[in-house]
Amino acid sequence: MKIPLKSITDKRFFLLIWQFIKFGIVGLSNTIVSNLICYIFIYINKDYIYIGQTLGFIVSVLNAYLWNNRYVFKRSPGAPRAGWKGHLKAILRVYMAYGFTLLLGYGLTYIMRNKLEISEWIIPVILLIICTPINFITNKFWAFKERSGKKNDEG
Repeated sequence: MKIPLKSITDKRFFLLIWQFIKFGIVGLSNTIVSNLICYIFIYINKDYIYIGQTLGFIVSVLNAYLWNNRYVFKRSPGAPRAGWKGHLKAILRVYMAYGFTLLLGYGLTYIMRNKLEISEWIIPVILLIICTPINFITNKFWAFKERSGKKNDEG
């Protein structure tokens, strides 16, 4: 039994929330991948936290692109296919969007570790809470923006 939505705005809001939930599910796998890599480097030597963050970033963003492209921000029905140029453009935007939050994370890690003396084991969790909404907004409205079918590169 379907529950009728009051207006198109209600439907869009519901779809946005559902998309954010799916983004969160993909993000959970990204978090596991990136934090596992980061914690391995922290275990080896606490000073390697930045190396772990960098390698975790590279691997988890590729994971994010693959899943978000197929599952979260998939093409609208009837929209032209992106082709390889569209995929390249989207993956570069995804790396740029996540790159912004990586740099933000580095800055926050420095502050939390050196000024606030927060444990290296807790810092990745705090970064998750801060960076997830930022990543969703930049991916939805910028990196995968062309999935609406309005402007898509053929190729």
